[in-house]
Amino acid sequence: MKPPLPEFPFTAIVGQASLKQALIINAINPHIGGVLISGPRGTAKSTLARGLADVLPLTANGKPPFVNLPLGTTEDRLVGSLDLERVLSQKEAGFRPGLLAMADGGVLYVDEVNLLPDNLVDLLLDTAARGINVVERDGVSHSHDARFALIGTMNPEEGDLRPQLLDRFGLCVELTPTIPRQERIAVVRQREAFDRDPVSFCSDFAEQQQLLAARIGDACQRVFHVTAQDWVYEHIAESCEAAEVEGMRADVVWHRAAQAHAAWCERETIEREDLDAVEEWVLAHRRNSTPDQFQRPDPPNQSSSKGSEGDSRRPGKQQTPGPADQGQWGAMPPVMDRTLDYDGDSPLLSSSSSSQPGRQSTGSTSRNRRLGKQFGQRTSAGQSNKPDWFSTLLTSGGQWPPERLRYQKQRTGQQAAHLVLLDTSGSTLGRRLLGRAKGFVQALARKAYHRRDQLAVLGFGNDRVATVLPRRSAPGSLTRQLDTLGGGGGTPLREALNRAACLIRQWQRREPGLQVFTYLITDGRTRQSVAGIRDLGECMVIDTEQGAVKRGRAAAIAQQLNAGYRQLPVMGA
Repeated sequence: MKPPLPEFPFTAIVGQASLKQALIINAINPHIGGVLISGPRGTAKSTLARGLADVLPLTANGKPPFVNLPLGTTEDRLVGSLDLERVLSQKEAGFRPGLLAMADGGVLYVDEVNLLPDNLVDLLLDTAARGINVVERDGVSHSHDARFALIGTMNPEEGDLRPQLLDRFGLCVELTPTIPRQERIAVVRQREAFDRDPVSFCSDFAEQQQLLAARIGDACQRVFHVTAQDWVYEHIAESCEAAEVEGMRADVVWHRAAQAHAAWCERETIEREDLDAVEEWVLAHRRNSTPDQFQRPDPPNQSSSKGSEGDSRRPGKQQTPGPADQGQWGAMPPVMDRTLDYDGDSPLLSSSSSSQPGRQSTGSTSRNRRLGKQFGQRTSAGQSNKPDWFSTLLTSGGQWPPERLRYQKQRTGQQAAHLVLLDTSGSTLGRRLLGRAKGFVQALARKAYHRRDQLAVLGFGNDRVATVLPRRSAPGSLTRQLDTLGGGGGTPLREALNRAACLIRQWQRREPGLQVFTYLITDGRTRQSVAGIRDLGECMVIDTEQGAVKRGRAAAIAQQLNAGYRQLPVMGA
């Protein structure tokens, strides 16, 4: 049997200086919480992540583990399970450690982390938050330390990452597909040399690898002795507040990352350079306002590297509309329309929310009759296809193989996902229709919040589709996000529906059996056809068209989509 080929050396990788630095910073202080690497295919994401293992500094227990979590990993393999060999040989229950136990004190690497099934994401979140893996299953009660740094890679074109897991990553590095020509040539030459003779190639870089590992080790010894002056804390707090981040994790991670950068540069105190070097990695996946929406604060007694003249990052500065803002309604900036109270019936589990396609009704759709439920109602859980080995062994008296397999019960309380597509085009601006539609979304969010369901919101207008709220547990209020959502321009309906279908396929691939309910809120005023679009889950078209003369396009769209249909209540009705 041939020995496995060595990994491509970390120091031999051409380019990607920012990603290399972020990985090194996390290696210096693993309490930062790991690195998420987001970028298109072929940008050395996995190569760099795997190459990091060889330059991790030694600890008192030896080299820190670097554990790969494959995409097809089962729950048993991740958290640990019943040791069947021990049960059969010694007639007693025992624990077989999983990947979380193996990663303790080191790095847990997840390739294509955005495609990880939601049940594994939940386990990762729980364990990463507590630093302890607790297993209560299959007759086994066991707990062990599981403190690790997460390194994950993802291609954003293949789906988003759940916000709860996204925030758990300390740093996020976003790679671009643009690579300079000379760098592309150097990459090919390096790879060609490695493929020709991997052992000799790695030998040529052995000294550089050792020097890098030693430098990281030295920085690890210094990092917790690096101090910070008061202005550092003020700068971090003010910048995080301006970026509208949620919670305090960004503040803590920023300080730790700047501290690690200072240790890497052999400084005893944090300087402005250290804060600037890690800022984008800390805020890239957490900010709720773009850098153009706020002026970056300057710390007291520190000179800014940029002058104030010509700085376009001023609060309230009116931006000139670009091509994306023009569309069929001409060049116009987005028009704000405040969220209004919704005084209609409940958008979820109401008798009128399951109308027949293209026709207002209080009955259920024929589609929903076949399912035996109203629109928005989740199906009950049943038996899973996963064997319950402990129960099987108990009932078989230890006989192997058992005559009859027993299966685990399906997890109860499986969350439903509600996907809202909100039309924000120019035709919705009259009669405060957009404000009324926003009120409907807010009412739906409140209902989903009380049911502990998940919610995602896409807005489509100004000839583009934008994410208002990525899929997450429904918040109690969406008013802030909805109030800042402007309207205007053309209606990219087909693009919005295709985006929705793609998201739903990704969600259901990660979580088979997930129930998705889609709400298309539109006045239907578009010339685009929606024929041939499928995979929208249980779909309901909410017609916002009002006025004396109606075109009835939303009802026709509902028929094309084989979706339910209802009208948004007229104001004052």
